[in-house]
Amino acid sequence: MARRVTVDPITRIEGHLRIDVEVDGGRVTNAWSSAQMWRGIEVILKGKDPRDAWAFTQRICGVCTTVHALASVRAVENALNLEIPINAQYVRNIILAAHALQDHIVHFYHLSALDWVDVVSALKADPKKTAALAQALSPWPGNSVTRFEEVKERLKAFVESGQLGPFENGYWGHPAMKLPPEANLMAVSHYLEALEYQYKVNQIVAIFGGKSPHIQTFVVGGVALAINPDNEATLNMERLLWAKKLFEEVKKFVHEVYLPDVIAIGALYADWLKYGAGVTNYLAVPDMPLDTKGESFDLPGGTIFNGDLESVKPITSFNDPYFRDNVAECIAHSWYQGDWTKHPWEEETVPHYTDFQPRGKYSWAKAPRFKGEPMQVGPLAQVLVGYALGHELTKKWVDYSLKRLSQIAGAKVPLKALQSTPGRHLARAIRSAMLAELGPKHLDLLIKNIGQGDLEIFNPPDFPKGVLKGFGFHEAPRGTLSHWVVIEDGRIANYQCVVPSTWNVSPRDDKGQMGPYEASLIDNPIADPERPLEVLRTIHSFDPCIACAVHVLNPEKKEIVKVKAL
Repeated sequence: MARRVTVDPITRIEGHLRIDVEVDGGRVTNAWSSAQMWRGIEVILKGKDPRDAWAFTQRICGVCTTVHALASVRAVENALNLEIPINAQYVRNIILAAHALQDHIVHFYHLSALDWVDVVSALKADPKKTAALAQALSPWPGNSVTRFEEVKERLKAFVESGQLGPFENGYWGHPAMKLPPEANLMAVSHYLEALEYQYKVNQIVAIFGGKSPHIQTFVVGGVALAINPDNEATLNMERLLWAKKLFEEVKKFVHEVYLPDVIAIGALYADWLKYGAGVTNYLAVPDMPLDTKGESFDLPGGTIFNGDLESVKPITSFNDPYFRDNVAECIAHSWYQGDWTKHPWEEETVPHYTDFQPRGKYSWAKAPRFKGEPMQVGPLAQVLVGYALGHELTKKWVDYSLKRLSQIAGAKVPLKALQSTPGRHLARAIRSAMLAELGPKHLDLLIKNIGQGDLEIFNPPDFPKGVLKGFGFHEAPRGTLSHWVVIEDGRIANYQCVVPSTWNVSPRDDKGQMGPYEASLIDNPIADPERPLEVLRTIHSFDPCIACAVHVLNPEKKEIVKVKAL
């Protein structure tokens, strides 16, 4: 007999997400994904100067700040048909790579690894056997007996104190936890090291962005980051070489710790490679432009339908009509007034809350669709699109990862296995391995261009009378992000953000098609409905950020905070 299980809120994510599943015979048979807050940035931006939108949109979320700034300035520049100097492109790309690396490291170790790693079990580990396991995976200097002995003692002190801190509420001893104690100890050690390396890479964001979060240096037309190799108050050679050193340190951690850990956990949980595929339509956009027009990129984009890599169709520029014309959002099951499907430029944002109604409206998230279809976005989408398009760097790291995964699992793991819960984690680690190469590459390109005497960073925008429409996209850590702006006489008339977590958290549309979170849960095993760890595993694999999909509303109409927009 089917049993209803509600997980509310899903923790270790940004924002408030509710997941409802029906469980029958130890399997999920139905699912609903409900974003539990309302996003009101679109309303706030009406009437504002388009040059200020990037600063407002960064406040959608305290984590995904940089990504909204980038998509916003690109949207306004697109409306104006405005090119930016190549130095500005390189600076934006460096920030993009550093931000994504920090986000990916934090997501795996600090937000989702505890779905797979039994921390308390690590107390049973033999540090010598742990070192042997870790050294077989990579030459990382931290994989020593001494290091693992130290971590085990620190963990023991945690447990004996009764104050487990970040490890307090894990499902320790859950029947779905299968790692041997030594693998758990290795993971705990790397969890602690990851704290240091996510900080290092975030320093790069601050060097080029002024601070992090909520960077200060993006402007419509370029960047507000003066370049002078000989001036202490500007972006100079000392800062550039500091960033280069930080990139190299983080690159080593990603290649020798993060990626090997994800491969090892995927191999040790090989049975999970058949769960969590869900929606197998994929959307990614190109990024890290190599020119001023946005027509040449270091990261590819495109679409795949029905999991068929032969169906891949590229998205080739910041002006690509294939992307521009095929994005729409449906509110048939969303808490907004009406029952429409509209292109973002034509949308309106009028909240209309009801109770949770499984057959009616049940989420603050809209339902984005591409050519009328739900799409999964995120690193898996970009990796599959890149592989299908023959992108050299993607193929290099995918082939390496699948080979190592097959070796550890003791059986050949095909490319199709990436379309799974562990596969999303592996795709994110593969993307990190790529960005760990591309970040330093774009830093070198910037240094070379500065060395040739080019210090240009800004092309001033001009806003003519009349109506202009623009869109800007960015392949953010969680996937395809796009901002859509309508400008009338120099002021914002309409603004819509179609964000990665909205694509993935999407409720059903007017055709009854599930969104990716919902579809990915169908047929997932549930060992213990009272402790639905497996639900967390699959949802966390998407790296949800619900604050980006929604914002804040009190349904009882009580004032939460009053903000004066100047």
